[in-house]
Amino acid sequence: MIIHSFDPHTPAVFGPESVYPAPEKALCEVMIITFSHVVIEHALRHFNCRQIAALPGLNGDKPIYALTHKGRDIGFMMSPITAAHAGMTLEEAARVTGARRFVLFGSCGALDAALTEGRLIVPTEAYRDEGLSYHYAQAADYIPIKNAGRVARMLDDLGIPQVSGRAWTTDGIYRETRGNVDRRRAEGCIAVDMECSALQAVCDYRGYEYYTFFYTGDLLDAPEWEQRILANEAEKDHQLSNFLVALEIAAQV
Repeated sequence: MIIHSFDPHTPAVFGPESVYPAPEKALCEVMIITFSHVVIEHALRHFNCRQIAALPGLNGDKPIYALTHKGRDIGFMMSPITAAHAGMTLEEAARVTGARRFVLFGSCGALDAALTEGRLIVPTEAYRDEGLSYHYAQAADYIPIKNAGRVARMLDDLGIPQVSGRAWTTDGIYRETRGNVDRRRAEGCIAVDMECSALQAVCDYRGYEYYTFFYTGDLLDAPEWEQRILANEAEKDHQLSNFLVALEIAAQV
């Protein structure tokens, strides 16, 4: 079964080091990961950016950019969605840039409307309802998001309302059944996403630092699913404003 996939005793057949050469020195100190092309296009228009690397692939190249903010070289790139693809991309980006700290932000589904309304969400633990993490960590229902406390404090210092709590990470976006929603809510999950638990497992295994926060997009805490800001102009506003938040976090970690 997949929960028995973690093998800490034998080496991988190949890894990112087999495919990509490492830079002579790190190309950036920390990287921001977004899932939004809107964020990338905005950053390229409004900041003094430079391309520092690219990840080639059958789906097209994934460029990696950098900018300098508060004296720190900060990389950024757009990641594919879902745990497996995002995890692979993070490992490859770490290899080609030398970055060891990653700040990720994106939208999530709200599981507790009253608690999350008007606040950013800092996941403290993530339920591992995806496949990738079981190759990087011993089986367990939840994985701790170890820098959650630090992210929450930074948001507080920035004066940004936030709430901390458990998240439910699942690749099965169209199989978020009412029964599973109720079970995760009963365990204290306040949000659902598609990457968090896997990326924490990858970073733990590789010795990277992972900092993450969400903003709410759709709402599952209702008799009928509410799409809310997804796929409208409000979504773009959230993406852009939270890129600025991610920049402030990246300047501090």
